[in-house]
Amino acid sequence: MTVMQFAAGLSDRQAAKAVRGRMDWKSALGLGLNDPGFEASVLSEFRPRRLAGQADAAWFALRLSRFREAGLLKARGQQRTDSPPVLAAIQTLNRLECVGETMRQALNGLAVVAPDWLRGRVPVEWFDRYGPRFAEYRLPAGRPERYALAETIGADGLQLLHWIYASSPPPWFRDLSAVEVLRQVWVQQFYIVEGVLRWRQADDLPPSALMICSPYDAEARYSKKRSTEWTGYRAHLTETCDENYPHLITDMQTTPAPVSDFDMLPTIQAALATREVLPAAQLVDAGDVTAAH
Repeated sequence: MTVMQFAAGLSDRQAAKAVRGRMDWKSALGLGLNDPGFEASVLSEFRPRRLAGQADAAWFALRLSRFREAGLLKARGQQRTDSPPVLAAIQTLNRLECVGETMRQALNGLAVVAPDWLRGRVPVEWFDRYGPRFAEYRLPAGRPERYALAETIGADGLQLLHWIYASSPPPWFRDLSAVEVLRQVWVQQFYIVEGVLRWRQADDLPPSALMICSPYDAEARYSKKRSTEWTGYRAHLTETCDENYPHLITDMQTTPAPVSDFDMLPTIQAALATREVLPAAQLVDAGDVTAAH
């Protein structure tokens, strides 16, 4: 189901509608023509359960076993590894947009789980400041004005964190993902000098491996490889490439974008050894190897 949804580029709601109304989807999923389908929210609940149960790893191991039995996987053959970039499903944000959207997401999250608690504390001006989405065309053009807005947002976020980490709110407020992202982004983007919150200079920011680029995907990272720049991840793929044999994926590793190819090579080879599909020769580009390798 997930593969079909991804291949068709459908949202959860659109995929659920396709299962209800398309004969080819019902046939592929082994459902009867009169099957009513399922609610779209089932998909978002299913994916974490599948990952937690390592269903993907079990399916992948079974797949390699079947290929080996069918004689499609050559023992100690030749394989190749590369790491194409994977774009995160987010809009690219500049620093000011990022802190504004982080504050807005935290407020929206608290408004869902604790509306009365939030309503009793939020100043009136916050509704105008954090109601609309932060976008470049709405931000001040001048640098002093942008710094002033950033520090205003920073002070608001710090006040919100003080309220959350005080003794009166329920402790589970701190476990909300939006609140934790807010805390991390504020550590990365601001610092306090003599009790005054300041906006960090560009040369004082954390490295890209740690820098949160968007509150809507806190694990996505910025990276650059040669002339390619992107925010997201890397998919380290290894496949067989023997003549007269089909090309089969033997390993898949997904990492944040800044993780280098040569750091992943020992991990990839260890995974191939565990599955008993180590090649006699593994082809990689110059970015994957070091003298130690």
